[in-house]
Amino acid sequence: MASACVQLCQRCASLSCSRTMGIITLKYSTHTHCPVALRSAFSVPVLLSVLHRRRNLTQSFNSGVRSFCEFHAKVQPSQKTHRDTDESPGDSLVPYQNQLRDGGMPLNEWETALDLDDIPAHSALEKISDKEAVQIDIPATLPPVSITLKDYVDQSETLRSLVLLGVQLWKLEQRPNVGSMLLKLDFQTDVVPRLTFLRQLGVEDSRLGYLISHNPFILTESLENLQARVAYLRSKKFSAESVASMVSRAPYLLNFSVKRIDNRLGFFQQQLGLSAHKTRDVVARLPRLLCGSLEPVKENLKVCKLEMGFRENELQHIVTVIPKVLTANKRKLTQIFDYIHNTMNIPHNLIVKFPQVLNAKYLRIKERHLFLQYLEKAQYDPAKPNYISLEKLVALPDEAFCTEVASATLEDFELFQKTM
Repeated sequence: MASACVQLCQRCASLSCSRTMGIITLKYSTHTHCPVALRSAFSVPVLLSVLHRRRNLTQSFNSGVRSFCEFHAKVQPSQKTHRDTDESPGDSLVPYQNQLRDGGMPLNEWETALDLDDIPAHSALEKISDKEAVQIDIPATLPPVSITLKDYVDQSETLRSLVLLGVQLWKLEQRPNVGSMLLKLDFQTDVVPRLTFLRQLGVEDSRLGYLISHNPFILTESLENLQARVAYLRSKKFSAESVASMVSRAPYLLNFSVKRIDNRLGFFQQQLGLSAHKTRDVVARLPRLLCGSLEPVKENLKVCKLEMGFRENELQHIVTVIPKVLTANKRKLTQIFDYIHNTMNIPHNLIVKFPQVLNAKYLRIKERHLFLQYLEKAQYDPAKPNYISLEKLVALPDEAFCTEVASATLEDFELFQKTM
């Protein structure tokens, strides 16, 4: 029975091969007249690297079939019959041969049909040369989710280029949806044209990083809109240098429509009662007036008129010299004015003459006034001798203030500060 099994397997077995994910599966199927133990089909997955060892594969296959038949002959000795074969009971096992009988394809012909020589036989532990290592193409994949943009810098040309420009990615990643927006931009088609436009406008290279760090959305504005807004500013007689400076210091300026910019210019000209030339000068010196909210501006104008008591022409002069008064913190502004006017007894006309005092630090004004009062030199009336102007009080550095105004040493002033 064992020899019959071997002959039937050699005559009826068919070999098929399929490649899937780097594994070749060898399938063996038998006909119904084979023994029950061999009747169902079975498959053996074999790695490609193993198939390259043809000699070992053939020997393993031969010994495997022979061992199976010998085992079948030992466990079922009583089931030997001569019904389907001409062999005698005394016949020994037929040695397994390499070539399949009855038209079967030899194993070496199967290997040729599969082009096994074309399959690389690299092992994971095999050493390769530097030249071969360079030629290995490993596709770069972006992390699907990340809380920081630094994980994408190596794979994104846009992020790498923005970092070289000085853009602070840690600021942008804290803003919602900005990180995903930057990753969707193509550097050559989306970023380069707008950077070129800004440079042609006159924005310095050192300011590009600051501008994009504060307003990354300028990279998504159409070039037609950007050009139209610049053309409007030029039509209002802003010089090219002024436009470049305004865009550099107010990053969101070009994101606003022409209509909104026009409404802002009209608002300041009407509220301040200034001419077009002076309005243009105020806006050029503080371009964020065109971008920020108008509520703080309205509040400060009301405070200056009602609480501080400045007349309209005085307020116009203050705003023309110090535009920051319009956007200053209201509490700080009233605190400085109250100390200068009510504690130091300085009238409105002297404050208007040197309005920079409203933009100074409250602590500096207080320390220097008290030091002069301690030395009995706090005299701010220009009609009296030893007059000290507000300019010298707040504008000079400490050392110059001590020698020129207080006639004291810097050490004396520092010791006095410790007593406060």
